[in-house]
Amino acid sequence: MGVSGAGKTTVARLLADRLGWAFAEADDFHPRTNIEKMRAGTPLTDADRLPWLRAIAAWLAGWADAGENAVVTCSALKRGYRDVLRDAGPRIRFVHLHGDRDILARRLGGRSGHFMPPALLGSQLADLEPLEADEDGVVVDIAATPDEVAADALRRLGLAARPG
Repeated sequence: MGVSGAGKTTVARLLADRLGWAFAEADDFHPRTNIEKMRAGTPLTDADRLPWLRAIAAWLAGWADAGENAVVTCSALKRGYRDVLRDAGPRIRFVHLHGDRDILARRLGGRSGHFMPPALLGSQLADLEPLEADEDGVVVDIAATPDEVAADALRRLGLAARPG
């Protein structure tokens, strides 16, 4: 979880690969109307996000029902959004990729081909509700390399990468 530019996709892919778990990119669950709103620089509302979050939760529930684990990227900026995701299974854990505004803005400025414009960073930071003490998750600083961030997340979660 985290705002745009935090490295969710890169780190989540590393985690999924290291753990041997399924992977999904949350952006793939957005309806076209959401993507077009973001592309136009319009922040999504909670109502816009609800069907998206439910689709992600359904994907996670499918893996949980099969007795398998999965990693999915998702901004999950608000506690209420994370509550929707937690409905997916018995144990949903979060890795909050946290970084300062300068790092995030620099990353967004260097990105091309993504529908999320850098101008929406401020609205995402304003919406961000950090993990609370009763939420199952960890906060990892994004200042390190993606490999180091993934290793730190695994360590903090108490998970071991699969051999090989």
